[in-house]
Amino acid sequence: MSGKSDQVKGRAKEAAGIVTGNQDLESEGRTDRRTGEAEEKVDHAKNKVDEVIDKATAKVEQAADKAKDAVDRT
Repeated sequence: MSGKSDQVKGRAKEAAGIVTGNQDLESEGRTDRRTGEAEEKVDHAKNKVDEVIDKATAKVEQAADKAKDAVDRT
């Protein structure tokens, strides 16, 4: 399940628990919601890491191409 869907599911459970007075359901919903928030943050961090890796790879490839061109000219 995605982080967003866990958050929605958690909010629904939490609200149902509040309305019915079921503290266990409310607590379970809060846990689901927080789990979803954490999953979303982890996914965001993974995406940022992937961006940094892609940029670094591109720079290394550019440097390698320049070095190859310099060697070919000599």
